Amino acid sequence: MINSDPREYTVVRLNKDNLKDVAGLHAAVYGVAPAPDYFPKKYNTAYTGSGYVGFIAYNPQGMAVAYYGVIPCLIQNGTEIMLAAQSADTMTHPQHRYKGMFVNLSNLTFELCRELGIHLIFGFPNQNSYHGAVQKLGWKMTEMMDCFMIPVGGIPMESFSKRFTFINNIYTRYIKFILKKYIIKQKGVTSSVTRDHFAGIYRDAAYMEYKTYSPARVIEVGNSKIWINIKGGLLIGDMEAVDEKNFTTVMNKLKSLAKRLGVKKMQFHCSPGTSLHSLFSLHYKAEPSYPVLFQDFGSAIQPEKIKFTLADIDIF
Repeated sequence: MINSDPREYTVVRLNKDNLKDVAGLHAAVYGVAPAPDYFPKKYNTAYTGSGYVGFIAYNPQGMAVAYYGVIPCLIQNGTEIMLAAQSADTMTHPQHRYKGMFVNLSNLTFELCRELGIHLIFGFPNQNSYHGAVQKLGWKMTEMMDCFMIPVGGIPMESFSKRFTFINNIYTRYIKFILKKYIIKQKGVTSSVTRDHFAGIYRDAAYMEYKTYSPARVIEVGNSKIWINIKGGLLIGDMEAVDEKNFTTVMNKLKSLAKRLGVKKMQFHCSPGTSLHSLFSLHYKAEPSYPVLFQDFGSAIQPEKIKFTLADIDIF
């Protein structure tokens, strides 16, 4: 399975019991341990009928040294709903890179997807994995998402809070206090891309419940609903009831709120051609952000018809 000596590694399919090994690998690769319930919630995709679609490579000492997997989800195209998956959490331990594990674990995962009836995989690779995905694994790019970065100004409390744990705890309570009158019980917002009649991730109640693995929340500004996350700024995942008539008012209020929250910037990522992309383009400069790649194993939905916003990406 592995291009180097096959006796050097053991490959095991992901399951709920070995998710802790993925968390340990994450800490080794990124230097930060995720919350204990983060991966168990993130990979609990029972609502789709499929789960734990990935593989872990272990060294002879039993330490996880590489992982590749996908997260099942549903894609909506009009009245059609199709099982798909998002590529996520590609990791190789720094001491075990350049041994072909990314390619081998990917191919094993692709074969498992075919067996499970997952005919389409999409991903948003970073610069480290883009070349290997396209050149070695045949991923096809359909578009480049755009990012709209909006400076906020004010005191950068969020950045300062990251330096010390006790300050971060205080800042977390401060966020809750400021957002208290804005937060609503809704766990997510409907997809702006499917409202535009594109294909997109199917955000039903089950999906919204699943997405609570992230601390993102929905706030109400005027009559508009905005899915946000405070992480390296105020991230806008998606928006409801925002159009050309109220866009400027909503964004001004959101910027004022962001300033009170002590973040340095707001940002929104979305696919070109969507209504929100058009609205943001009228007021802010678009910068290329995430490439959108697909593996198509005979999908009934053409990848070119599928659009995304930041809320659809697993890191939101």
